[in-house]
Amino acid sequence: METIKLVLESVWKILLVGLVLGAGLPALFAIGVRGLAIGNGHESADGVVHKPNLLGNVLAAVSFLVVIAAIALGITIIVASGFGKMVSFEHIYPTLVEK
Repeated sequence: METIKLVLESVWKILLVGLVLGAGLPALFAIGVRGLAIGNGHESADGVVHKPNLLGNVLAAVSFLVVIAAIALGITIIVASGFGKMVSFEHIYPTLVEK
């Protein structure tokens, strides 16, 4: 029974990470693209012209920075394992430590 509990806990973690990285990062990128559209102003299909909005540009910048940071962290984890190191999250920010 303990084995089934461990397997279900592992499956839950894998599912959560898959949803966050598999669907979450592309959705966050899409929010950034939409923020750029709002930030630069646009014309609707009915002919209404919307003025540029600073909040859209800020939203786009923040979402793009989060996506870039997640990609950089993923690459760091892969490269660090090739050098015999691992990424530790013991502090607020990730650090490289020996395996």
